[in-house]
Amino acid sequence: MKDIEIAKSVPLEKITKVAEKYGITEDDIDLYGKYKAKISKNFIKKVENKKNGKLILVTSINPTPLGEGKTTVAIGLSDALNRIGKKSVLALREPSLGPVFGIKGGATGGGYAQVAPMEDINLHFTGDIHAITTANNLLSAIIDNHIYFGNALQFKKVIWKRCVDLNDRALRTVEVGLSKEKNMVPREDGFDISVASEIMAVFCLASDLEDLKRRIGNIIVGYNESDEPITVKQLKAEGALTVLLKEALNPNMVQTLEHNLAIIHGGPFANIAHGCNSVIATKLALKLGDYTVTEAGFGADLGAEKFVNIKCRKTGLQPQVAVCVATLKALKYHGGASVEECTKKNIPALANGIENLLRHVSNIRDVYGIQPIVAINHFQQDTDEEIAFLKDKLQAVGVELSLAEVWAKGGEGAVDLANKVVALADHNKEHDVKLIYNDEDTIKTKIEKVVTQVYGATGVEYTEEALEQIVQIEKLGFSNYPVCMAKTQYSFSDDPKNLECKEPFKIHVSEVFVKTGAEFIVVKTGKIFTMPGLPKIPASESIDIDENEEIVGIF
Repeated sequence: MKDIEIAKSVPLEKITKVAEKYGITEDDIDLYGKYKAKISKNFIKKVENKKNGKLILVTSINPTPLGEGKTTVAIGLSDALNRIGKKSVLALREPSLGPVFGIKGGATGGGYAQVAPMEDINLHFTGDIHAITTANNLLSAIIDNHIYFGNALQFKKVIWKRCVDLNDRALRTVEVGLSKEKNMVPREDGFDISVASEIMAVFCLASDLEDLKRRIGNIIVGYNESDEPITVKQLKAEGALTVLLKEALNPNMVQTLEHNLAIIHGGPFANIAHGCNSVIATKLALKLGDYTVTEAGFGADLGAEKFVNIKCRKTGLQPQVAVCVATLKALKYHGGASVEECTKKNIPALANGIENLLRHVSNIRDVYGIQPIVAINHFQQDTDEEIAFLKDKLQAVGVELSLAEVWAKGGEGAVDLANKVVALADHNKEHDVKLIYNDEDTIKTKIEKVVTQVYGATGVEYTEEALEQIVQIEKLGFSNYPVCMAKTQYSFSDDPKNLECKEPFKIHVSEVFVKTGAEFIVVKTGKIFTMPGLPKIPASESIDIDENEEIVGIF
């Protein structure tokens, strides 16, 4: 059965019944139909003094283009923790429509380890990303309107881009203001995908509505004739943007197929933005269960690094355990096997590819200071010989392995993983993550520490433009911000084709810009785009609605 068919075959509980298990009453939520709800800020305030549960971070190796089932394993693990008598809550990101209609498809798990209703979550859900898109584009409209009516703030350069939550490479660079109306000023503009918007980052890092408004007001949207920054606050736009996001800021509540609580809120990409769900959702989940299972996007070189150096730095969150998800197929892929060979028994390729896993495990334990465990997202074609080989290699470096059969068995397929996670979490009660760099380090020092310590690169090469931008950011007084690396997810290097990274490599920094609302510095490397494109055969070709008005083809 396909994922969407499995999801439809499992009867859901009313969300009010799921909520009751976690002490949430109907008065504490705003219903979006029978199976979705938003949790009110009054309830969040009511539980803010409760003791936190333990935090489990789910990350992965560098993925293949189709991903490694990180979300699937996170869902299965949370269900398994509930099966062994530990109250667990999921805290995940909202799916972007870009991947849903692009290459990866949906982002609600798979098989019997899914969050539901999967079609709703993958499509419009409760409208959060639409609200973020609208707020972003209202700001663009206000900027151009300000310029049209005399440009009192003396915009010389506009750096704020419009956005849309779709993969559309044709919008990367556009020209606006071409209507030839009097006072209309044509200029070059561009679109980011909504999940790469600074509004999304601000939304996910804000502690409450007041903090959201403050951060929005601090966003730099351009520079004036004296090269001084112009902010949203100077445009008097922070209030209107905050109004558009008021309801969206309340976390969304849904359920797994085993009727356990999932809080899904915020959705920044990890190869462009910081790749973690909202701070509000994570902190709330910690108040509601013994264990919170959360994920960070893409591999541990991207999502987990930013989880530690941005999210944990800013919030004090401390994960007790990090689950590193891998598949044998991906390990062979990173060991030089072709896509066709990846499904076959191929110990030589596995032996080469395991270096990718070992680097991630080393980063998690030795660089981030979190206790790792490896979860193999298990497929039928995986052989006992390959599993034994992998287990021996991990035992040699003191790391446990667990086979996760969650696609086929749901929570039952991750009971071993859940028990091992609990044992590790209980053993690591007093635990602080390691921050790779200090706030007072220079911007270049921060970049170079991530590049050498996490990626294993020999150094950094900067374009002249990037060097000039670093100097400007330092002059503006923002060098104390953490860095948010924008890099391909497919490799430790900035080259998506350099999978094995056997030869010494450098990271090439093309652009550096400050996000004063998000309070981090984005570092663009290689040929990364903030607006993705669709593949030759996009997932949209398989998505349809049948004669019974049932959605089909989302996977």
